[in-house]
Amino acid sequence: MTEKNIRVILPVQGMTCTSCEVHVTKALQEIGAANIETSFQKGETLFEINEQGIDQAKDAIKKTGYDIGEEQILTGNENQLDDLTGDYDLLIIGSGGAAFSAAIKAVEKGAKVAMVERGTIGGTCVNIGCVPSKTLLRAGEINHFAKQNPFNGLNLSAGPVELNKLTEQKSDLVESLRNKKYVDLIDEYGFELIKGAAKFVDEQTIEVDGKTITAKKFLIATGASSTIPNIPGLDDVDYLTSTTALELKEVPSRLAVIGSGYIAMELGQLFNNLGSQVTLMQRGERLVKEYDPEISEAIDEALTEQGLQFITGVTYKKVEQEGSLKRVYLEVNGEEKVIEAEEILVAAGRTPNTSSLNLDKAGVRIGNRQEVFVDEYLQTSNPRIYAAGDVTLGPQFVYVAAYEGGIVAENALGLGKRTVDLRFVPAVTFTNPSIAAVGLTEKQAKDKGYDVKVSVLPLDAVPRALVNRETKGVFKLVVDANTQKLIGTQIVAENAGDVIYSATLAIQFGLTIDDLKSTLAPYLTMAEGLKLAALTFDKDVSKLSCCAG
Repeated sequence: MTEKNIRVILPVQGMTCTSCEVHVTKALQEIGAANIETSFQKGETLFEINEQGIDQAKDAIKKTGYDIGEEQILTGNENQLDDLTGDYDLLIIGSGGAAFSAAIKAVEKGAKVAMVERGTIGGTCVNIGCVPSKTLLRAGEINHFAKQNPFNGLNLSAGPVELNKLTEQKSDLVESLRNKKYVDLIDEYGFELIKGAAKFVDEQTIEVDGKTITAKKFLIATGASSTIPNIPGLDDVDYLTSTTALELKEVPSRLAVIGSGYIAMELGQLFNNLGSQVTLMQRGERLVKEYDPEISEAIDEALTEQGLQFITGVTYKKVEQEGSLKRVYLEVNGEEKVIEAEEILVAAGRTPNTSSLNLDKAGVRIGNRQEVFVDEYLQTSNPRIYAAGDVTLGPQFVYVAAYEGGIVAENALGLGKRTVDLRFVPAVTFTNPSIAAVGLTEKQAKDKGYDVKVSVLPLDAVPRALVNRETKGVFKLVVDANTQKLIGTQIVAENAGDVIYSATLAIQFGLTIDDLKSTLAPYLTMAEGLKLAALTFDKDVSKLSCCAG
């Protein structure tokens, strides 16, 4: 943004969907506006332009057929940052995706920034989450296919797994990415790193190892840790969490998993593929209950066929350990059941890291699960303090955290008043087959009052799955019957996480089923399943020739 540019909020009347947002945004882009954020739900657009261009922007929007209201010019001191005092413009507690995104953007805007970290720099994803788990998952897949492959004539075998070597290689990758994507960026951008545990003294002051520090604005980005359920005897047992499981040096012969969410399923399949006998237990009656039943059934069938054992509808009675043997006592359908294992993995959700921050001293409200309450601007109950990422218990993905960190930087520095928009967040569970989803499930759409129609395409109707000889899975599309727009997609398939980005774009930008049908989909890709699922609304795709629409 040049010195002559200003930030403008302009009310826009008549927008009804994301396609309307696209029309308004494109009109503003064509006359040179920048950093445009248009929301049909809020009925406004926020953009940057020189002062002489405001009338031109109004005319451009009018030509698209929308009415406009009186503009509001953001002065750059919307949050009165200059009237506040503090050692830093923005002080960030935590050093993960949200923290670094906020720090980089704030420094680029000329702010004086400090980051406080009590442990390892980089947060969950690079250190103990996405990076280490996904590289080990890939190793597990290779080992699985070496032992069980679907192709005649391939004589493959797998020897004993040397998990210590895999763990060492994983740790080398983590260290490399931590340095390149986090540690090295501190000097690159020039913000200050303060090592130690932070806690609030009052509404504008923290203490770090006995030293008090003040700031004009704060960002809480401390992430979350494994939730340990209240099961009798569990505290007396040497159990694993998602963190310590990735540091094992030997593959356990039997692994009992408390929980069966995405972390439980990913790590359960990992150890199954490495040679463990894995049992996953959950209180609910079906897997991934946040998705539609077809998704639950498909992933249950696929993983069960691979050898994982699922026990649903359980009540945990107690856990005990005798030597190296551990036992989980359950009640299932009124009968007692005992699961014996060498290792127990607790994967029962995540709890925000807020207990040591003294948030009550800062006037920051938290919920029953220790999550920080934020508004649509990611502002807490203390207007000087923001929160982003897993600590708010929103969608727990690093890309969401980074997105939110960028919003906080602008809002906290008074450069705008951006709202967080999590309508189109893609979610991926990295099992094989993967689970991926974006938008509304059928139930969610009906609950919101949509008249919906759905398409369910079994994976054995997708040519890519046939040639892979991996046909356990499903594509499901949810469509607004009135507008024919795609509003939800759920997939169980190999590489579903790669396919879901296309569905995200389709939903976010208001594409209809006819749009999907008329789009060229490359043959023998899993993404072709989206087009085939769209065709399924009015055709039997099993009776079509290859690539025919």
